[in-house]
Amino acid sequence: MSSYRHIVIFQFKADAPAEKVRGVVEAFKALPGKLPAIQGFEWGTNVSPEGLDQGFTHIFTLTFASKEALEKQYLHEPAHQEFVAMLGGVLEKALVVDYVAAA
Repeated sequence: MSSYRHIVIFQFKADAPAEKVRGVVEAFKALPGKLPAIQGFEWGTNVSPEGLDQGFTHIFTLTFASKEALEKQYLHEPAHQEFVAMLGGVLEKALVVDYVAAA
């Protein structure tokens, strides 16, 4: 079975304090240690020269064994819900897409 990828892309509010943005990144990076369903985690900031980012700056890629693992062992877990709750004051937009990895 192929891995299930969960891509999360954030656009922060223009007036979001840098320390709060760093806090969000650090909290997201801590989730794999709290939620064993996360099999892989990568993140970075947009460096594309194409200018098509529409203001989105931070990209997070999570790998799960399956859609069921994402739904049952991640989305509704307290650690994930606590993370989501901290986004309220700093996040302008989020884009989330999932896909099944294909070679």
